[in-house]
Amino acid sequence: MKNKIYLKVNTDLTASPQVLSWFEQINQPPIPNKQIWWQCQTLLIEGFTNIVEHAHKNLPIETPIEMEAVRLDEYIEIRIWSQGEPFDLEQQLQQTFEFEDNVQERGRGLKIMSTIADKLNCEPTGDNRYCLFISKYY
Repeated sequence: MKNKIYLKVNTDLTASPQVLSWFEQINQPPIPNKQIWWQCQTLLIEGFTNIVEHAHKNLPIETPIEMEAVRLDEYIEIRIWSQGEPFDLEQQLQQTFEFEDNVQERGRGLKIMSTIADKLNCEPTGDNRYCLFISKYY
């Protein structure tokens, strides 16, 4: 089984409900383990939020964020394309405190994502964008 969906939205946190609603299409038939599905939703919205708040923070609201989700027999892949400044995910993860040591309310999203994703990376693309890639087995 393979199911693929695509969405393009503006750089705007108010699009979060639309993003989550769009993502529901990939959960047909529903993944039996509700915790895994919740984790997939968390990965998507954390990735989207990080791009809006960090990668696109100095860009106009009209700057598109493109998303693709693919459901295969054993896992879901999420790709989110962004623009903006160069971003080194590995370096950022190394600089982020562990949950217990992080007294700030901010900056936990990447750690959460790296903890619950089976694969997580961010690579430059040939068209001056970056692709945040997330994979989760179910």
